[in-house]
Amino acid sequence: MTDVKRIAVIAGDGIGPEVVAEAIKVMKRTEELFNYKFEFEFGLFGGIAIDETGTPLPEATLDMCKRADSVLLGAVGGPKWDNNSKELRPETGLLGIRKALGLFSNIRPAVVFDCLKDASTLKPEVLEGTDLIVVRELTGGIYFGEKFRREGERGQEAVDTCVYNVEEVERIVRQGFEVAQKRRKKLASVDKANVLETSRLWRETVNRIAPEYPDVELEHVLVDNCAMQLLRRPASFDVIVTENMFGDILSDEAAMLTGSIGMLSSASLGEGSFGLYEPVHGSAPDIAGQGIANPIATILSVALMFRLTFGYEDAANAIEAAVKQVLDAGHRTGDIAVDRSQAIGTEQMGNLIVAALSEQVVSA
Repeated sequence: MTDVKRIAVIAGDGIGPEVVAEAIKVMKRTEELFNYKFEFEFGLFGGIAIDETGTPLPEATLDMCKRADSVLLGAVGGPKWDNNSKELRPETGLLGIRKALGLFSNIRPAVVFDCLKDASTLKPEVLEGTDLIVVRELTGGIYFGEKFRREGERGQEAVDTCVYNVEEVERIVRQGFEVAQKRRKKLASVDKANVLETSRLWRETVNRIAPEYPDVELEHVLVDNCAMQLLRRPASFDVIVTENMFGDILSDEAAMLTGSIGMLSSASLGEGSFGLYEPVHGSAPDIAGQGIANPIATILSVALMFRLTFGYEDAANAIEAAVKQVLDAGHRTGDIAVDRSQAIGTEQMGNLIVAALSEQVVSA
């Protein structure tokens, strides 16, 4: 009997529903091609949840995610909710769901397709061979530290505290080493140990753990230098492991190596195989409802889900190959098109990838 995988689907705001629809289309085609069985359950999250339920993360949605084998998320947020109080901001829901589901690690691949080198602002020869992964700690650091305001000698002051303990550092660093072991066996640990005490703890912990992974080449890189080297020599990186805020910034920088943030998938993982998968891009309210968003990042997030949570390696490879086939054929959404007048829409891109997926499996 075919094992049924339960997928919690959270389309979210802006272009979220549009790109998620194409990802589900791809998943349904893999059901037919690989004899999988998926059960989809849909829930509210983010701005739309605030409008309809008064909270960005309704209990019903959280319960749905806890029952599932995996979560597919579109995008959240938008200017409509920018002036809300902290408790009623869509981004608060993101922090809450990560904590509640124990998702301490964010995996963000950045791969430059040969046919998209011209879509990047960097020279093609600089991008040659770029294929890296950022492993970002997701539930600690300055985003989760104590925040408050106080009166100082020069008026009001704002304070954001950055806190990490050894256990938090150990578990994300081990995951970085393990990801590197399955790739080119190179790990860059990024910190600011020349200034920050949390980074000094981070580096001490990395150095203590490193002998357990003798096959992985370790490099310590200060975050400002890493930001520079990502633009100077991106192909030299294999796996980057770093803390929450640094990872947030560096992974968005890495996104632009690919030509568009619309190309980047991500996985948020905890202990075990459970994961939440989402595109790196935001809700893009300026183009929502126009049918022009790039669904590739969300579709590649499904490939990550298949690989990391379900162990469906053949299907993951087929999806990635289908995306490459469509791009190699010259098809582009507006964000990666050299000539935007020739760009195709969200649904058409999804249909082309589904057709290419079928060809990949038949020819395998």
